Amino acid sequence: MMDAALSFENLTLGYDRRPAVNGLDARIAEGSLTAIVGPNGAGKSTLLKGLTGSLPPMAGAVAFGGLSREDIAYLPQQSEIDRSFPLSVLDLVSMGLWHRIGLFGSLRAADRRRVAEAIAAVGLEGFERRAVGTLSGGQMQRVLFARLLLQDARLVLLDEPFAAIDTRTMADLLAIIHRWHGEGRTVLAVLHDFEAVKAHFPETLMLARTLVDHGPTKRVMTAENHFRARQMCEACDGPPHTCGRSAA
Repeated sequence: MMDAALSFENLTLGYDRRPAVNGLDARIAEGSLTAIVGPNGAGKSTLLKGLTGSLPPMAGAVAFGGLSREDIAYLPQQSEIDRSFPLSVLDLVSMGLWHRIGLFGSLRAADRRRVAEAIAAVGLEGFERRAVGTLSGGQMQRVLFARLLLQDARLVLLDEPFAAIDTRTMADLLAIIHRWHGEGRTVLAVLHDFEAVKAHFPETLMLARTLVDHGPTKRVMTAENHFRARQMCEACDGPPHTCGRSAA
């Protein structure tokens, strides 16, 4: 059995004492490529925030299998990113090196080469001086992936990485994700495109505020599980004692 990169142990996460993820028990194998799916309001993004440490557990815990916070790279939803701040593509991508050079450290020649290579790897050569506020959604996502490349993390967390991007950009970003997987990194991605999940993600974790199923994608992504997940989320919108149960 492969070592666990992550172990969820009766994990409960939420806001204002209201659980959004409730009693989650699951194990994510090191080096796995896992999609996180579920209905709207299922707790998918909340789970990633719990893994980054920005949302402390209400109960239970996450065991990181020897990972430190510096081993984690996180891509939030684009809607959570303030693009009005006057940053260039070069500035934003260079932030991927903060864990090594510090907030006010200067880039050395080797660092500048790495930044240039990351920008080239996502197909944005010539965009270095462009303000991020002028970029399309797909271009912005490429910039954020370039920053992730520089973080060189063992655990990569992606929240809706393919939202509002064109098919070519999606294909290019999927190639980077497969590259990470081939390098033995652990990747978790919140996704709504079920065809992409079935085609590219060997493992799936389905949430409906609690665990519906976790394992090989072909087994998890069934009509029965999707129906059950919808029922469970609808139950969570009712009286508190019903949360986590399937509807009768």
